[in-house]
Amino acid sequence: MTATARRERNKQNYNAMLDACPTRQLLDVLSDKWVCLVLTALAGGSKRHSELRRDIAGVSQKMLTQTLRGLERDGMVSRSVTLSVPVRVDYELTSLGHNLAPVMSAIKTWAETHMDDVFAARSRHDCELRHAVVTQPGKSGVGVRVPS
Repeated sequence: MTATARRERNKQNYNAMLDACPTRQLLDVLSDKWVCLVLTALAGGSKRHSELRRDIAGVSQKMLTQTLRGLERDGMVSRSVTLSVPVRVDYELTSLGHNLAPVMSAIKTWAETHMDDVFAARSRHDCELRHAVVTQPGKSGVGVRVPS
């Protein structure tokens, strides 16, 4: 069986709900905030490392480099080097990256749009936990209500 035939057969068998499925590794990569932000930043076109660092507040040089290398390895970003003084390195989305970018952009937009709702839900949840009453066994073995 050829490698292409094996990939086609495996494509039908991928199920991220199964523990051994390799798509879990990819989902782990895709759920990283820096991956989401890098893909979104590159959706507008090719950028240099320094431009990406300016666009993505808070990302360290090490983390950005690590993220770009991982995305390049997974086929979502390409790196092109132009020999000049100094050497120019540009990053851009591949066709696979362009295919994924709208999904990541939608997740980023959803987070920005619903952040206040999430803050409110967290506040309600934390307030309910502070006011919850916990039942603990008393000396006689009967439950005693104790504020948490």
